[in-house]
Amino acid sequence: MARVLALDVGSSSVRAQVWDDGEPADTAQKVRYEGADPDEIVRLVHGAIEGRERFVDAVGASCFGHSLLAVDGTGRPLTPLLGWRDTRSGAAAERLARELDPEAVHARTGCHLHTSYWPAKLRWLAEEQPDVFGAAARFVSFADYLYAQLLGREPPSSLSLASGTGLLNLATQTWDAELLEVLRLDPARLSRVSDEPLGEETPWYPAWFDGACSNIGAGCVTARRAALMVGTSGAYRTIHAPDHARPRPGLFLYRLDAQRVLEGGALSDGGNLYAWVRDTLRRASGSLADRDPGAHGLTFLTLLGGERSTGWDPFATGAIAGLTFQTTPLDLCQAALEGVAFRFAEVAELMPEVEEVVATGGALVSDHDWVQIMADALGRPVTLSGVPEASLRGAAVATLERLGVEATPASLGHVFEPRRDRADAYRSARDRQRELYGATREWRRDRT
Repeated sequence: MARVLALDVGSSSVRAQVWDDGEPADTAQKVRYEGADPDEIVRLVHGAIEGRERFVDAVGASCFGHSLLAVDGTGRPLTPLLGWRDTRSGAAAERLARELDPEAVHARTGCHLHTSYWPAKLRWLAEEQPDVFGAAARFVSFADYLYAQLLGREPPSSLSLASGTGLLNLATQTWDAELLEVLRLDPARLSRVSDEPLGEETPWYPAWFDGACSNIGAGCVTARRAALMVGTSGAYRTIHAPDHARPRPGLFLYRLDAQRVLEGGALSDGGNLYAWVRDTLRRASGSLADRDPGAHGLTFLTLLGGERSTGWDPFATGAIAGLTFQTTPLDLCQAALEGVAFRFAEVAELMPEVEEVVATGGALVSDHDWVQIMADALGRPVTLSGVPEASLRGAAVATLERLGVEATPASLGHVFEPRRDRADAYRSARDRQRELYGATREWRRDRT
Protein backbone atom coordinates (compact mmCIF):
# COMPACT_ATOMS: atom_id res chain seq x y z
CA MET A 1 0.00 0.00 0.00
CA ALA A 2 1.26 3.47 -0.89
CA ARG A 3 0.25 6.51 1.13
CA VAL A 4 0.78 9.98 -0.35
CA LEU A 5 0.04 13.56 0.62
CA ALA A 6 -1.46 15.59 -2.23
CA LEU A 7 -1.42 19.38 -2.31
CA ASP A 8 -3.40 21.61 -4.63
CA VAL A 9 -2.38 25.26 -4.66
CA GLY A 10 -4.91 27.06 -6.83
CA SER A 11 -5.27 30.70 -7.72
CA SER A 12 -7.78 31.28 -4.91
CA SER A 13 -7.49 28.34 -2.50
CA VAL A 14 -5.16 25.76 -0.97
CA ARG A 15 -6.10 22.11 -0.44
CA ALA A 16 -4.32 19.14 1.14
CA GLN A 17 -5.37 15.50 1.50
CA VAL A 18 -3.81 12.11 2.27
CA TRP A 19 -4.50 9.27 -0.18
CA ASP A 20 -4.10 5.51 0.19
CA ASP A 21 -3.64 3.68 -3.14
CA GLY A 22 -5.68 6.28 -4.99
CA GLU A 23 -8.50 6.63 -2.47
CA PRO A 24 -8.89 9.53 0.01
CA ALA A 25 -7.72 8.58 3.49
CA ASP A 26 -8.94 11.74 5.23
CA THR A 27 -10.96 14.88 4.62
CA ALA A 28 -9.43 17.48 2.32
CA GLN A 29 -8.29 20.61 4.14
CA LYS A 30 -9.33 23.65 2.10
CA VAL A 31 -8.51 27.30 2.77
CA ARG A 32 -9.42 30.23 0.53
CA TYR A 33 -7.30 33.34 0.00
CA GLU A 34 -7.23 36.56 -1.99
CA GLY A 35 -4.35 38.62 -3.32
CA ALA A 36 -0.86 37.91 -4.62
CA ASP A 37 1.25 37.78 -1.45
CA PRO A 38 3.49 34.71 -1.87
CA ASP A 39 4.28 34.48 1.83
CA GLU A 40 0.59 34.43 2.74
CA ILE A 41 0.06 31.45 0.42
CA VAL A 42 3.10 29.68 1.90
CA ARG A 43 1.65 30.19 5.37
CA LEU A 44 -1.67 28.67 4.29
CA VAL A 45 0.08 25.64 2.79
CA HIS A 46 2.00 25.18 6.06
CA GLY A 47 -1.29 25.15 7.91
CA ALA A 48 -2.96 22.75 5.49
CA ILE A 49 -0.13 20.22 5.75
CA GLU A 50 -0.19 20.19 9.58
CA GLY A 51 2.78 17.82 9.79
CA ARG A 52 1.07 15.09 7.77
CA GLU A 53 4.03 14.79 5.42
CA ARG A 54 5.80 12.80 8.14
CA PHE A 55 3.35 9.90 7.83
CA VAL A 56 3.29 9.31 4.08
CA ASP A 57 5.50 7.67 1.46
CA ALA A 58 5.71 10.73 -0.82
CA VAL A 59 4.36 14.23 -1.37
CA GLY A 60 3.12 15.62 -4.66
CA ALA A 61 1.57 18.94 -5.56
CA SER A 62 -0.56 20.63 -8.16
CA CYS A 63 0.10 24.37 -8.48
CA PHE A 64 -1.22 27.21 -10.61
CA GLY A 65 0.93 27.85 -13.64
CA HIS A 66 2.40 30.82 -15.53
CA SER A 67 3.32 32.67 -12.31
CA LEU A 68 6.50 34.75 -12.14
CA LEU A 69 8.30 35.91 -9.01
CA ALA A 70 11.60 37.78 -8.84
CA VAL A 71 13.70 36.92 -5.77
CA ASP A 72 16.93 38.32 -4.38
CA GLY A 73 20.10 36.48 -3.38
CA THR A 74 18.54 35.33 -0.10
CA GLY A 75 15.46 33.99 -1.85
CA ARG A 76 13.16 36.80 -0.70
CA PRO A 77 10.55 38.21 -3.13
CA LEU A 78 11.27 41.46 -4.93
CA THR A 79 7.86 41.52 -6.62
CA PRO A 80 4.35 40.33 -5.90
CA LEU A 81 3.24 37.30 -7.86
CA LEU A 82 2.83 38.16 -11.53
CA GLY A 83 0.18 35.81 -12.90
CA TRP A 84 -1.64 35.14 -16.15
CA ARG A 85 -4.29 37.72 -15.26
CA ASP A 86 -1.71 40.54 -15.21
CA THR A 87 -1.99 42.10 -18.68
CA ARG A 88 0.32 45.08 -18.17
CA SER A 89 2.91 43.50 -20.48
CA GLY A 90 0.70 43.77 -23.59
CA ALA A 91 2.92 46.35 -25.28
CA ALA A 92 6.03 44.34 -24.40
CA ALA A 93 4.46 41.27 -26.00
CA GLU A 94 3.84 43.25 -29.19
CA ARG A 95 7.42 44.51 -29.29
CA LEU A 96 8.74 40.97 -28.87
CA ALA A 97 6.50 39.85 -31.71
CA ARG A 98 8.15 42.46 -33.95
CA GLU A 99 11.68 41.43 -32.90
CA LEU A 100 11.11 37.69 -33.21
CA ASP A 101 9.25 35.29 -35.48
CA PRO A 102 6.10 34.58 -33.41
CA GLU A 103 5.29 31.40 -35.32
CA ALA A 104 8.80 30.07 -34.76
CA VAL A 105 8.58 30.85 -31.04
CA HIS A 106 5.23 29.04 -30.87
CA ALA A 107 6.68 26.08 -32.75
CA ARG A 108 9.63 25.78 -30.35
CA THR A 109 7.91 26.50 -27.04
CA GLY A 110 4.25 25.67 -27.65
CA CYS A 111 3.41 29.12 -26.26
CA HIS A 112 2.45 32.41 -27.88
CA LEU A 113 4.12 35.76 -27.28
CA HIS A 114 1.42 36.87 -24.89
CA THR A 115 0.98 38.54 -21.51
CA SER A 116 0.23 35.15 -19.89
CA TYR A 117 3.80 34.00 -20.33
CA TRP A 118 7.21 34.94 -19.00
CA PRO A 119 8.89 36.47 -22.08
CA ALA A 120 6.44 39.39 -22.16
CA LYS A 121 6.48 39.79 -18.38
CA LEU A 122 10.27 39.73 -18.18
CA ARG A 123 10.58 42.31 -20.96
CA TRP A 124 7.98 44.51 -19.22
CA LEU A 125 9.79 44.18 -15.88
CA ALA A 126 13.15 45.04 -17.47
CA GLU A 127 11.64 48.14 -19.12
CA GLU A 128 9.36 49.38 -16.34
CA GLN A 129 11.31 48.33 -13.25
CA PRO A 130 14.94 47.98 -14.37
CA ASP A 131 16.29 48.22 -10.81
CA VAL A 132 14.16 45.23 -9.74
CA PHE A 133 15.05 43.27 -12.86
CA GLY A 134 18.74 43.92 -12.32
CA ALA A 135 18.62 43.11 -8.59
CA ALA A 136 16.85 39.79 -9.08
CA ALA A 137 19.13 36.85 -8.42
CA ARG A 138 16.56 34.45 -9.87
CA PHE A 139 13.17 34.34 -11.51
CA VAL A 140 10.98 31.49 -10.30
CA SER A 141 7.47 30.09 -10.43
CA PHE A 142 5.48 30.29 -7.23
CA ALA A 143 5.77 26.51 -6.83
CA ASP A 144 9.57 26.81 -6.79
CA TYR A 145 9.35 29.53 -4.13
CA LEU A 146 6.91 27.43 -2.10
CA TYR A 147 9.16 24.37 -2.13
CA ALA A 148 12.19 26.47 -1.21
CA GLN A 149 10.32 27.78 1.84
CA LEU A 150 8.95 24.38 2.86
CA LEU A 151 12.11 22.34 2.29
CA GLY A 152 14.83 24.91 2.91
CA ARG A 153 16.67 24.24 -0.33
CA GLU A 154 16.62 25.41 -3.93
CA PRO A 155 14.21 23.08 -5.80
CA PRO A 156 14.04 22.24 -9.49
CA SER A 157 11.08 23.29 -11.61
CA SER A 158 9.04 20.45 -13.09
CA LEU A 159 8.87 20.07 -16.85
CA SER A 160 5.16 20.90 -16.80
CA LEU A 161 5.51 24.17 -14.88
CA ALA A 162 8.67 25.18 -16.78
CA SER A 163 6.87 24.54 -20.07
CA GLY A 164 3.99 26.75 -18.95
CA THR A 165 6.33 29.74 -18.63
CA GLY A 166 6.70 30.08 -22.39
CA LEU A 167 10.49 29.91 -22.05
CA LEU A 168 11.03 26.16 -22.42
CA ASN A 169 12.09 24.55 -25.68
CA LEU A 170 9.78 21.55 -26.19
CA ALA A 171 12.34 19.51 -28.13
CA THR A 172 15.39 20.02 -25.91
CA GLN A 173 13.38 20.31 -22.66
CA THR A 174 15.71 23.14 -21.64
CA TRP A 175 15.35 26.92 -21.53
CA ASP A 176 15.07 28.34 -25.05
CA ALA A 177 18.34 29.91 -26.19
CA GLU A 178 16.91 32.56 -28.56
CA LEU A 179 14.43 33.88 -26.01
CA LEU A 180 17.12 34.05 -23.33
CA GLU A 181 19.35 36.02 -25.69
CA VAL A 182 16.63 38.49 -26.65
CA LEU A 183 15.64 38.96 -23.00
CA ARG A 184 19.30 39.25 -21.96
CA LEU A 185 18.70 36.60 -19.36
CA ASP A 186 21.41 34.31 -18.04
CA PRO A 187 20.02 30.76 -17.58
CA ALA A 188 21.71 30.71 -14.16
CA ARG A 189 18.95 33.10 -13.04
CA LEU A 190 16.33 30.42 -13.74
CA SER A 191 15.51 27.18 -11.93
CA ARG A 192 17.00 23.87 -12.92
CA VAL A 193 14.39 21.81 -14.83
CA SER A 194 13.88 18.30 -13.50
CA ASP A 195 11.12 15.93 -12.39
CA GLU A 196 13.39 14.15 -9.93
CA PRO A 197 12.13 14.24 -6.31
CA LEU A 198 13.73 16.02 -3.38
CA GLY A 199 14.34 14.32 -0.05
CA GLU A 200 15.24 10.80 0.91
CA GLU A 201 12.96 9.53 3.68
CA THR A 202 9.85 11.22 2.25
CA PRO A 203 10.40 12.33 -1.34
CA TRP A 204 8.72 15.54 -2.50
CA TYR A 205 8.06 15.52 -6.22
CA PRO A 206 8.37 18.90 -7.98
CA ALA A 207 4.94 20.48 -8.32
CA TRP A 208 3.05 19.87 -11.55
CA PHE A 209 1.03 22.41 -13.53
CA ASP A 210 -2.51 22.37 -12.14
CA GLY A 211 -4.03 22.10 -15.62
CA ALA A 212 -2.23 18.80 -16.17
CA CYS A 213 -3.29 17.57 -12.74
CA SER A 214 -6.90 18.51 -13.50
CA ASN A 215 -6.85 16.30 -16.60
CA ILE A 216 -5.20 13.43 -14.75
CA GLY A 217 -7.60 13.70 -11.83
CA ALA A 218 -10.65 13.70 -14.10
CA GLY A 219 -9.34 10.74 -16.11
CA CYS A 220 -8.74 12.76 -19.30
CA VAL A 221 -5.40 11.26 -20.26
CA THR A 222 -5.74 10.55 -23.99
CA ALA A 223 -6.12 12.65 -27.13
CA ARG A 224 -9.69 11.33 -27.50
CA ARG A 225 -11.00 12.55 -24.15
CA ALA A 226 -10.84 16.27 -23.39
CA ALA A 227 -11.27 17.96 -20.04
CA LEU A 228 -13.50 21.02 -20.27
CA MET A 229 -12.51 22.81 -17.08
CA VAL A 230 -13.99 25.95 -15.59
CA GLY A 231 -12.33 27.07 -12.38
CA THR A 232 -11.24 30.68 -11.95
CA SER A 233 -10.42 30.61 -15.66
CA GLY A 234 -11.29 28.01 -18.27
CA ALA A 235 -9.50 25.46 -20.42
CA TYR A 236 -10.14 22.66 -22.90
CA ARG A 237 -7.24 20.19 -22.82
CA THR A 238 -6.05 16.72 -23.74
CA ILE A 239 -2.99 14.67 -22.77
CA HIS A 240 -1.17 12.57 -25.34
CA ALA A 241 2.21 11.49 -26.65
CA PRO A 242 4.14 14.28 -28.42
CA ASP A 243 3.17 13.03 -31.88
CA HIS A 244 2.49 16.44 -33.43
CA ALA A 245 5.53 17.86 -35.22
CA ARG A 246 4.46 21.40 -34.38
CA PRO A 247 1.99 23.02 -31.99
CA ARG A 248 -1.25 23.78 -33.81
CA PRO A 249 -2.27 27.41 -34.48
CA GLY A 250 -4.41 28.92 -31.75
CA LEU A 251 -3.55 26.20 -29.22
CA PHE A 252 -0.89 25.79 -26.55
CA LEU A 253 1.30 22.72 -26.23
CA TYR A 254 3.10 22.14 -22.93
CA ARG A 255 5.31 19.34 -21.76
CA LEU A 256 3.69 17.27 -19.02
CA ASP A 257 6.74 15.06 -18.60
CA ALA A 258 9.30 13.40 -20.85
CA GLN A 259 6.67 11.10 -22.40
CA ARG A 260 3.51 13.25 -22.60
CA VAL A 261 2.29 16.69 -23.60
CA LEU A 262 -0.73 18.77 -22.60
CA GLU A 263 -2.52 20.41 -25.53
CA GLY A 264 -5.48 22.74 -25.73
CA GLY A 265 -6.81 26.24 -25.33
CA ALA A 266 -7.31 28.53 -22.35
CA LEU A 267 -9.87 31.22 -21.55
CA SER A 268 -9.32 34.06 -19.14
CA ASP A 269 -13.05 34.21 -18.37
CA GLY A 270 -14.48 31.33 -16.35
CA GLY A 271 -15.47 31.16 -12.73
CA ASN A 272 -14.25 34.74 -12.35
CA LEU A 273 -16.88 35.85 -14.90
CA TYR A 274 -19.48 33.74 -13.10
CA ALA A 275 -18.62 35.53 -9.84
CA TRP A 276 -18.70 38.94 -11.57
CA VAL A 277 -22.14 38.23 -12.98
CA ARG A 278 -23.41 36.99 -9.61
CA ASP A 279 -22.06 40.03 -7.72
CA THR A 280 -23.02 42.61 -10.34
CA LEU A 281 -26.48 41.27 -11.20
CA ARG A 282 -27.83 40.27 -7.83
CA ARG A 283 -31.45 40.33 -8.99
CA ALA A 284 -30.90 37.55 -11.52
CA SER A 285 -32.71 34.32 -10.65
CA GLY A 286 -34.17 31.37 -12.51
CA SER A 287 -33.05 28.45 -14.65
CA LEU A 288 -30.83 29.47 -17.54
CA ALA A 289 -30.68 26.20 -19.47
CA ASP A 290 -34.47 26.22 -20.00
CA ARG A 291 -34.44 29.62 -21.71
CA ASP A 292 -34.45 30.09 -25.47
CA PRO A 293 -30.89 31.07 -26.51
CA GLY A 294 -32.23 33.60 -29.01
CA ALA A 295 -34.83 35.29 -26.84
CA HIS A 296 -32.61 37.74 -24.96
CA GLY A 297 -31.20 39.34 -28.12
CA LEU A 298 -27.74 39.80 -26.59
CA THR A 299 -24.27 38.97 -27.82
CA PHE A 300 -21.74 38.81 -24.99
CA LEU A 301 -18.07 38.78 -25.97
CA THR A 302 -16.66 37.17 -22.83
CA LEU A 303 -13.17 38.63 -22.80
CA LEU A 304 -13.42 40.63 -19.58
CA GLY A 305 -10.10 39.16 -18.46
CA GLY A 306 -8.49 39.53 -21.88
CA GLU A 307 -8.05 36.92 -24.61
CA ARG A 308 -5.92 33.84 -24.68
CA SER A 309 -7.21 31.14 -27.05
CA THR A 310 -7.73 31.25 -29.88
CA GLY A 311 -6.59 34.71 -31.03
CA TRP A 312 -4.13 35.49 -28.20
CA ASP A 313 -4.78 39.21 -28.57
CA PRO A 314 -3.06 40.95 -25.62
CA PHE A 315 -5.40 43.95 -25.84
CA ALA A 316 -8.77 42.24 -26.30
CA THR A 317 -11.61 43.27 -24.00
CA GLY A 318 -15.19 42.20 -23.48
CA ALA A 319 -18.29 43.70 -25.09
CA ILE A 320 -22.06 43.33 -25.02
CA ALA A 321 -24.29 44.11 -28.01
CA GLY A 322 -28.07 44.22 -28.15
CA LEU A 323 -28.87 45.95 -24.85
CA THR A 324 -32.34 47.49 -24.53
CA PHE A 325 -34.54 48.75 -21.69
CA GLN A 326 -36.18 45.32 -21.75
CA THR A 327 -32.90 43.52 -20.97
CA THR A 328 -33.09 41.77 -17.61
CA PRO A 329 -30.35 40.58 -15.22
CA LEU A 330 -31.24 37.00 -16.13
CA ASP A 331 -30.75 37.83 -19.82
CA LEU A 332 -27.25 39.09 -19.08
CA CYS A 333 -26.43 36.03 -16.98
CA GLN A 334 -27.57 33.73 -19.74
CA ALA A 335 -25.66 35.62 -22.43
CA ALA A 336 -22.49 35.57 -20.30
CA LEU A 337 -22.53 31.81 -19.77
CA GLU A 338 -23.38 31.21 -23.42
CA GLY A 339 -20.52 33.52 -24.40
CA VAL A 340 -17.99 31.40 -22.52
CA ALA A 341 -19.44 28.27 -24.12
CA PHE A 342 -18.99 29.79 -27.60
CA ARG A 343 -15.35 30.56 -26.82
CA PHE A 344 -14.88 26.91 -25.85
CA ALA A 345 -16.51 25.86 -29.12
CA GLU A 346 -13.85 27.86 -31.00
CA VAL A 347 -11.14 25.86 -29.22
CA ALA A 348 -12.91 22.53 -29.70
CA GLU A 349 -13.05 23.09 -33.47
CA LEU A 350 -9.24 23.09 -33.54
CA MET A 351 -9.14 19.64 -31.90
CA PRO A 352 -11.38 17.47 -34.13
CA GLU A 353 -9.84 14.23 -32.85
CA VAL A 354 -11.62 14.59 -29.48
CA GLU A 355 -14.44 12.05 -29.11
CA GLU A 356 -15.50 12.60 -25.49
CA VAL A 357 -15.72 15.74 -23.35
CA VAL A 358 -15.66 15.67 -19.54
CA ALA A 359 -16.74 18.76 -17.62
CA THR A 360 -14.75 19.53 -14.49
CA GLY A 361 -13.95 22.47 -12.21
CA GLY A 362 -15.94 24.02 -9.40
CA ALA A 363 -17.99 26.38 -11.59
CA LEU A 364 -19.38 23.55 -13.73
CA VAL A 365 -19.75 20.97 -10.98
CA SER A 366 -21.93 23.43 -9.07
CA ASP A 367 -24.02 24.65 -12.04
CA HIS A 368 -25.59 21.97 -14.21
CA ASP A 369 -27.38 24.61 -16.30
CA TRP A 370 -23.99 25.79 -17.51
CA VAL A 371 -22.96 22.22 -18.39
CA GLN A 372 -26.13 21.90 -20.47
CA ILE A 373 -25.32 25.18 -22.22
CA MET A 374 -21.81 23.85 -22.94
CA ALA A 375 -23.26 20.70 -24.53
CA ASP A 376 -25.64 22.79 -26.65
CA ALA A 377 -22.91 25.20 -27.77
CA LEU A 378 -20.44 22.41 -28.59
CA GLY A 379 -23.15 20.33 -30.26
CA ARG A 380 -21.93 17.18 -28.54
CA PRO A 381 -22.51 15.26 -25.29
CA VAL A 382 -20.68 16.54 -22.22
CA THR A 383 -20.14 14.17 -19.29
CA LEU A 384 -19.96 15.70 -15.84
CA SER A 385 -16.93 14.50 -13.89
CA GLY A 386 -17.65 12.55 -10.73
CA VAL A 387 -14.43 13.84 -9.14
CA PRO A 388 -15.12 16.82 -6.86
CA GLU A 389 -11.49 18.06 -6.72
CA ALA A 390 -9.81 16.99 -9.96
CA SER A 391 -6.49 18.85 -9.50
CA LEU A 392 -6.09 17.49 -5.98
CA ARG A 393 -6.83 13.95 -7.11
CA GLY A 394 -4.51 14.48 -10.08
CA ALA A 395 -1.63 15.38 -7.76
CA ALA A 396 -2.28 12.18 -5.81
CA VAL A 397 -2.54 10.00 -8.94
CA ALA A 398 0.60 11.52 -10.49
CA THR A 399 2.54 10.87 -7.27
CA LEU A 400 1.29 7.30 -7.12
CA GLU A 401 2.39 6.82 -10.73
CA ARG A 402 5.92 7.76 -9.67
CA LEU A 403 5.71 5.10 -6.94
CA GLY A 404 4.54 2.44 -9.40
CA VAL A 405 0.96 2.35 -8.09
CA GLU A 406 -2.02 2.50 -10.45
CA ALA A 407 -5.00 4.38 -9.09
CA THR A 408 -8.61 3.37 -9.67
CA PRO A 409 -10.30 5.02 -12.70
CA ALA A 410 -11.83 8.45 -12.23
CA SER A 411 -15.59 8.38 -11.71
CA LEU A 412 -17.98 9.97 -14.18
CA GLY A 413 -21.40 11.47 -13.66
CA HIS A 414 -24.43 12.51 -15.70
CA VAL A 415 -24.19 12.90 -19.47
CA PHE A 416 -25.70 16.12 -20.84
CA GLU A 417 -26.89 15.60 -24.40
CA PRO A 418 -27.04 18.57 -26.80
CA ARG A 419 -30.60 19.63 -27.55
CA ARG A 420 -30.98 19.38 -31.31
CA ASP A 421 -33.91 21.79 -31.37
CA ARG A 422 -31.56 24.52 -30.11
CA ALA A 423 -28.77 23.87 -32.61
CA ASP A 424 -29.74 26.55 -35.14
CA ALA A 425 -30.20 29.21 -32.46
CA TYR A 426 -26.81 28.44 -30.89
CA ARG A 427 -25.11 28.40 -34.29
CA SER A 428 -26.52 31.84 -35.10
CA ALA A 429 -25.56 33.20 -31.68
CA ARG A 430 -22.03 31.93 -32.09
CA ASP A 431 -21.78 33.60 -35.51
CA ARG A 432 -22.88 36.88 -33.90
CA GLN A 433 -20.15 36.56 -31.28
CA ARG A 434 -17.57 36.07 -34.03
CA GLU A 435 -18.85 39.21 -35.76
CA LEU A 436 -18.67 41.19 -32.52
CA TYR A 437 -15.13 39.94 -31.95
CA GLY A 438 -14.10 41.20 -35.38
CA ALA A 439 -15.86 44.53 -34.88
CA THR A 440 -14.16 45.19 -31.54
CA ARG A 441 -10.75 44.45 -33.06
CA GLU A 442 -11.45 46.93 -35.84
CA TRP A 443 -12.60 49.50 -33.28
CA ARG A 444 -9.37 49.11 -31.27
CA ARG A 445 -7.26 49.45 -34.42
CA ASP A 446 -9.11 52.63 -35.38
CA ARG A 447 -8.51 54.12 -31.93
CA THR A 448 -4.79 53.44 -32.04
